[in-house]
Amino acid sequence: MRGIELKNLTKYYKDTAALNDVSLTIEYGKIYGLLGRNGAGKSTMVNLISNRIFATSGEIFIDGEPSVENDSALRKVFTMSEHNLLPMSKKFKQAVKLTKEFYPDFDEQYALGLAAKFELDINKKLVGLSTGYSSISKLILALASGADYVFFDEPVLGLDANHRELFYKELIERYTETGSTYIISTHLIDECASIIERAIIIDKGRLIVSDDTESIMAGSYTVTGAAELVDRYTAGKHVIGSSVVGGIKSAYVKGKPENVPQGLEISKASLQSLFIQMTNDQYIGG
Repeated sequence: MRGIELKNLTKYYKDTAALNDVSLTIEYGKIYGLLGRNGAGKSTMVNLISNRIFATSGEIFIDGEPSVENDSALRKVFTMSEHNLLPMSKKFKQAVKLTKEFYPDFDEQYALGLAAKFELDINKKLVGLSTGYSSISKLILALASGADYVFFDEPVLGLDANHRELFYKELIERYTETGSTYIISTHLIDECASIIERAIIIDKGRLIVSDDTESIMAGSYTVTGAAELVDRYTAGKHVIGSSVVGGIKSAYVKGKPENVPQGLEISKASLQSLFIQMTNDQYIGG
């Protein structure tokens, strides 16, 4: 089976485990959300997969091949990250040429056409781009890379609403066309929840969830009402977390609602609200 497989992956920085015994498979041909709070280990995972850093222990396989110092395997992975690895003195059109040297399936004409859609000046040096257009330049290279596994790290940083919408539209079209795997690491979960097929949630270096988005959301619900009523209803149920504003309480519950008394409102839990509760210190998995 095609995919990226992580086996008991651990990365220590001195005495701190940035990633702790993580095992999972990123399947080929899906759109993933890689979710976690700041410092949870998302960037460490991506950097390990792309061979920018090396694991303390554990293994990574790309389509069955070990990834460490394996150029044929690593050419299948493209990582868009906060830091631009290309020479900042280069113009965008030169960055296109440089990227094509490492990724033979890079689509140069598509990249230039996408630059026109985003109104990116291809003759402008990377160093002179605003935060938004710097993100756009990296998005374009990632989408045009032709790689089988494309990682986006906070892809819409600095983008206005129109450009964010254009990115998601192009991502869906590119996914439909290529069938590649796209992994989005983002804090704007609600904004892209509708296109994420599977969610990987990491907290404090540990994997806590890897499942279909629909399954995660279908298996939970929100109950809201007077705190006393909510507490009475949820007694004995699997409560993921809760929040209180004034005397009104919202509890996030695993399972399906049944025998709901009057005075309580049941609603579907959003992926973002579930993520927040799952990464609270009080969260009990299961």
